[in-house]
Amino acid sequence: MTESTTIATPEKIPAEPEPSAARPDSKTAGLRRAAIGVERRFGSAAVAFVLIAGVFGAVWSVLTPPFWGHDEITQFGRAYQVSHGGFLPQKIHDDRGPAWGGDVPVSIDALMSYAFADYQDNPDEPEPMVLDPHVYDQLGAAAVSADTTPVWFTNTAAYSPIPYLPPAAGIRIAEALDLNVGGMVLATRWAGLLAYLLIVGFALRVLRGHRVQWLAFTVAVLPIALFQAGTVTADTVTNALALLVSALVVKGLFLGERLSKPETVAALATTVLLPVCKPTYVLIAMLTVLIPARRFGFGDGERVAVWQRVLPWAAAGLGAASFAGWMKIAAPTGDGMSLMRPEKQWGTVRPGDQLHGILSDPFHFLRVFGDSIARRDQHWFTQFFGELGFSYVEVPALTILAALLAFGMSLGAAERFSPAGADRKRTWLVLLTIAASVAMIYVTLYMSFTPVGYFIIDGVQGRYFVPLAVLGLAVLLRWVPLRLADAAGRAPARAAAFTVMAATSVALIAAAVKYSTLVWG
Repeated sequence: MTESTTIATPEKIPAEPEPSAARPDSKTAGLRRAAIGVERRFGSAAVAFVLIAGVFGAVWSVLTPPFWGHDEITQFGRAYQVSHGGFLPQKIHDDRGPAWGGDVPVSIDALMSYAFADYQDNPDEPEPMVLDPHVYDQLGAAAVSADTTPVWFTNTAAYSPIPYLPPAAGIRIAEALDLNVGGMVLATRWAGLLAYLLIVGFALRVLRGHRVQWLAFTVAVLPIALFQAGTVTADTVTNALALLVSALVVKGLFLGERLSKPETVAALATTVLLPVCKPTYVLIAMLTVLIPARRFGFGDGERVAVWQRVLPWAAAGLGAASFAGWMKIAAPTGDGMSLMRPEKQWGTVRPGDQLHGILSDPFHFLRVFGDSIARRDQHWFTQFFGELGFSYVEVPALTILAALLAFGMSLGAAERFSPAGADRKRTWLVLLTIAASVAMIYVTLYMSFTPVGYFIIDGVQGRYFVPLAVLGLAVLLRWVPLRLADAAGRAPARAAAFTVMAATSVALIAAAVKYSTLVWG
């Protein structure tokens, strides 16, 4: 009896859990279907980007002291001006020389002034850079005053209002909610971050279904890119639009796929908007004209009408005209750029003289260019990954190594682009455009920031090359056939994706830890 009971009991036990055991399988299958649906609709890189960039962008927005971002004082001043309808550069009185700027609330200027003095006069290590965190709390808790005072922002007055629309919206929302000074600064940062998430998220969605999406993801979550997205700067929207046009060119030209109607609208809009965000990237905005007309989402994809061929060229013409018009409006601000330099160099930045020097003696300019590379290239390399704001904290070696691992995996897992037919010529045009854009970075800073007779081109920073990275690496992928493969000869798509996400997360965590340690202690 005992044996029969013992034997019978296990036979009855599995019969009862079967319904409950089926439920986890059903839930797992449902989650799997939902995940597949999300991936097909948005793309895995886009979803991962929104999560990782959202978290770390918010971390930088809170971790960075007010106005410690790149030129954040002048960037905020321009955003505040735009938020109140001041779209054109406004000349202000300055005893030092020509100056442009605008009015900001007195209570905000008090926080600006304290932040400026604080990051200008850092104590020696191991003391933290921030002298007294409580002062930031006190000044940030003040109400936004009705009284205003003029502030200098000649360098950002030269920018069009387009890249400042998101932070300007954040300022208006902060005013509507009656937020204090600290709340307004944070709302302005978050508005820019939201714009970055939306634009770049759409850019990565463009590449869904293709492994090259992870290359664009790696560029989009570079520590320097997310640091800027978490602070107030025109570079947030500029970087986002550059990544968008890069993704569209990669899909329409390198992958040879037809753009959807929303993607076509985005391509045309970016062609118009990017040139007036930052003049150095006007040429990459024009690359949309290299996408064959049949690959745009309007009209017949087989029989291409004349208007289909004209449309991208019309957008490029409008973008170029907008660029030329704004450059003419902003040209006078170049006379005041020398005030950003030490007092002994005031009046030494003269764009007209520098342009005359380039035209009359181009070999001298080339020598200065060569000296600049010889003396500063390693600094630009580090800055490409991150020199974080006006604390000038460089990201740690672990961040650079992890980011390089992510680049290696995303490049190795990408598709092979076939350089066939006319697309081979278009690839050369993309490469020449990137080279010309790099040259524009140097020439622009030589004319607008470098003193006449200076030994190098001053003001070049590695972050200026981030908007060119996706297209530059796409050209490399077209010409270099080497790719990663597993033991069965298949591309390790899933493993590469997880490696890229893990490596970029490590890079961002290491950068945040170092920044917090050095700045706050």
